Amino acid sequence: MQVKLNVIVAAAVALAAGSVYAEDLVVKIGHVGPTSGGIAHLGKDNENGARMAIDELNAKGVMIGGKKAKFELLAEDDAADPKQGTAAAQKLVDEKVNGVIGHLNSGTTIPASKIYSDAGIPQISPSATNPKYTRQGFKTTFRVVADDVHLGGTLGKYAVTTLKGKTIAVIDDRTAYGQGVADEFEKGVKAAGGKVVKREFTNDKATDFTAILTSIKGTKPDLVFYGGMDAVAGPMLRQMKQLGLSAKFMGGDGICTGELPKLAAGTMADDQVVCAEAGGIDQNDKAAVKAMEDFRAKFKKKFGADVQIYAPYVYDATNVMVAAMEKAGSADPAKYLPVLAKTTGYKGVTGVISFDEKGDIKNGALTLYTYKGGVKTSLGVVH
Repeated sequence: MQVKLNVIVAAAVALAAGSVYAEDLVVKIGHVGPTSGGIAHLGKDNENGARMAIDELNAKGVMIGGKKAKFELLAEDDAADPKQGTAAAQKLVDEKVNGVIGHLNSGTTIPASKIYSDAGIPQISPSATNPKYTRQGFKTTFRVVADDVHLGGTLGKYAVTTLKGKTIAVIDDRTAYGQGVADEFEKGVKAAGGKVVKREFTNDKATDFTAILTSIKGTKPDLVFYGGMDAVAGPMLRQMKQLGLSAKFMGGDGICTGELPKLAAGTMADDQVVCAEAGGIDQNDKAAVKAMEDFRAKFKKKFGADVQIYAPYVYDATNVMVAAMEKAGSADPAKYLPVLAKTTGYKGVTGVISFDEKGDIKNGALTLYTYKGGVKTSLGVVH
């Protein structure tokens, strides 16, 4: 009799456990970035930011609509290639993800955004800065960093008014990001009364810049701006040194990484490079500084690597998306999307996040940096 009773109790416990499991809400969050190719170090940095957020959310036991949420990260590699980016986007749509964080590059983010929009899936980019991304009329596109109008324009003004650039040359890599930020930089230079004496272009896979730099050297520039990523900027700096071109070197967030000194192989002079990160913490805000320092320490402990650049923005983007699901009481994209669009005053490790009617972050900050002794050093935050 006792044996029979034990069997009944065991069955009841198993049934109860099964019913609890059945009540768990599985939420799939997609992440896309270049985890192969020349900027794989940046793509992995982004992916790790998402992974850290997902792991913490699962440990916290988030409830959505009265059910315990179990978050799954579906990570895809787009290799910074638009075709691979759209293929990755379609794969995530087919997997019926509840939302997407990414992509890293504007050139992959923009074509992928139509696929997510057609499927009604919210997308938050932590790093795509081309203005077009949020100006296509899609309701599903958001970003947590300032765009190129702000970034490029600010750098252009800084080049003329602070660095006193009189003869300025501009190079871009012809990607949506590189050309976009270079165009805005040139507008910023002209608006500040400066002059661009040379405009050249390369591509994001190039390794030899001798012809371009020799042509630029003839104009005797005191400043060179490069619109592109660190994987190209590093070798470009090396070749500038070889040619005896000692001009100041500027770039946007794509070159503003911890890896740049290594990629330049020790050829960067102190204060030669000035770049801007689309975001940043006001160093006078002690609470904000501590939050970012704590994040960086946790990140390094978890992954054994320093933050490159955008991991904190991916982390915040993931948490903002989940906060909208919690508030809406649903992970259904159609139900939480309107709540996400109304996000205001969310306090993340990268600052306060509020979206405007286009899905852009309101009052997006920029941090200007230089490098001293091969170490990235803040020059301050501007809005």
